[in-house]
Amino acid sequence: MTVTGRAWKFGNNVDTDAIIPARYLNTSDPVELAAHCMEDADPTFAKKVAAGDIIVAGSNFGCGSSREHAPIAIRAAGVSCVIARSFARIFFRNSINIGLPIFESPEAAADIQNGDEISVDIESARIVNVTSGREYSALPLSDEIREIIADGGLVNHVRKKVRRDA
Repeated sequence: MTVTGRAWKFGNNVDTDAIIPARYLNTSDPVELAAHCMEDADPTFAKKVAAGDIIVAGSNFGCGSSREHAPIAIRAAGVSCVIARSFARIFFRNSINIGLPIFESPEAAADIQNGDEISVDIESARIVNVTSGREYSALPLSDEIREIIADGGLVNHVRKKVRRDA
């Protein structure tokens, strides 16, 4: 599976409060969360992001609290994947659990510019900056993680396994 979209570039240490501010945690409605996604990092993001777009960030993306609301807000906003130099481990796991593909690639994170068109092959972890023509490798996701993402998250993945094994 390949996803393609415009890059939204963010820096280092983007915490979960910047991704979805705590003042909006009184809801678990993905549509409402999407309306405030990245609001404290870029107030225009939720209004301008398009389905398929890709977040590109520096080190330690998703640090801070372990709120699952953060990757839910990103996915509900239409973001197809996140590329970063590195991720906070709990954000990494929460993203996989809700079916949001995320890739660690220091070279891509450093080189990709805001607005570049990016293509990501989920299977091979190959990233192409269509705008510049440059290609990058990301840390590959395991077969099981790719399966969880393809199933739409961990809950759907487990349901599928239970039905298959029943």
